[in-house]
Amino acid sequence: MKLYIYGALKDYKRRLPARMHMPGHKANRRRFSLFKDAALDITELPFSDCLENPDGIIARAERDIADILGAKRSYILTDGSTSGVFAMLYCVKRAGGKVVIARNSHKSVYNACAVLGVEPIIVKNNLLDGVPLPPSANDIEAVLKKERDVCAVLITSPDYYGNIADYAAVRKVCGRYGKIFMVDGAHGAYLRFDPDESALYAGRYADIWVDGSHKTMPTLTQGALLNLGNDGLRADAEEGLDIFRTTSPSYPVMASVEYGVKYLEDHGAPLIDAVKREIMLAKAKLKKKGIGVYGESRTLVLAVDFAAAGISPEGAMEELERRRIFAEMNDGRYLLFYFSPFTRPSSIAKLERCIRAILRMRSLRSEGIRTREYVCGIKKFGYLTAFSLESERVPLEKAAGRIAARNAGITPPCFPVVVAGEQITEQAAETLSRAKHTFGVKNGTVAVIKIGGRV
Repeated sequence: MKLYIYGALKDYKRRLPARMHMPGHKANRRRFSLFKDAALDITELPFSDCLENPDGIIARAERDIADILGAKRSYILTDGSTSGVFAMLYCVKRAGGKVVIARNSHKSVYNACAVLGVEPIIVKNNLLDGVPLPPSANDIEAVLKKERDVCAVLITSPDYYGNIADYAAVRKVCGRYGKIFMVDGAHGAYLRFDPDESALYAGRYADIWVDGSHKTMPTLTQGALLNLGNDGLRADAEEGLDIFRTTSPSYPVMASVEYGVKYLEDHGAPLIDAVKREIMLAKAKLKKKGIGVYGESRTLVLAVDFAAAGISPEGAMEELERRRIFAEMNDGRYLLFYFSPFTRPSSIAKLERCIRAILRMRSLRSEGIRTREYVCGIKKFGYLTAFSLESERVPLEKAAGRIAARNAGITPPCFPVVVAGEQITEQAAETLSRAKHTFGVKNGTVAVIKIGGRV
């Protein structure tokens, strides 16, 4: 396994150089001792290439990654998937400025639309067991028949719960109508290396897609990739990256992206297979005990329905943390546990035993648990129109009936409960008021269109 970026960093560290360049910590082992690998943290130097215009070690790493992923081109991101999403929406802006998205798209999709002046045509998600599903090919085609000036379709798949869209069907619809097919595949990067499920990898179908490498691969946080399946998008994608990607990329993060892809190419299949088998076994044992799990997940996720079992998800989460087990997300009904090829199967077995123990704890049982439902408002204005109108902030308890001027939602999973241009429902306002972590909510207030406001 040839690691171009990491190899260059290790070689520089061995030379014990006089660091007359950024960053400011200078790898000072006495004064910066908390960060043991600081010597690998460098900037653009003659040997280390430049992410903005690579022609050396970064270019070689990106070529290898593209070959492994089956992409025409791959671009390393150190800003998380968000900069890749912005670059995809920049392509939409250049191609016409109108895109079909799912209602539960990540906030970065909505933010990019607002920044770039792209009008999103929002497809409402169907629900299964309280979980929003990806839009079907029929849902998307129905929109394309009405909205002839749409130039692209962008779907989020897999999502937080492990739902995966029918890529092949959506690909056919996009081809039939001549639309660009984009995928925010941040949660599914490892699927390329799954020996049984590689057909679920977005790169087999999309014209352009994002891999959130750090979510499911052995990669440092913020490591991600933007990949091209259609080389005709290259100029616009690279221009978008030039605008939105940082000019101070982390070399350790870049090195970890290359490592994650190449390690899973060499060793991923047996690791993924072992984790999948343990997840299936855990689900079977929980179901046998009458404990509900979300059954449609096709990724390395276990979503346990504590609320349906009469157990407070908050209480269950606290008890698990007491046992040194930390869940990815609590949505008020399910606790979501995220695994990767590097998860030890024994850890999943331990989790399953702890969950069964928690279900026997009478102290955690609760009557009338209020679960957080998937909610959305009623569209009154176009998304971009709402951003153009005067706004004011009102308390959440007075927001019902008003029209949102900005998005507001819960994080995680970072998709909006309220979308700009929608009339806020009482249920949406209550959901936001009960959430622990939110975006678009400040001191208990949300932005709404000011009555009598001007365009």
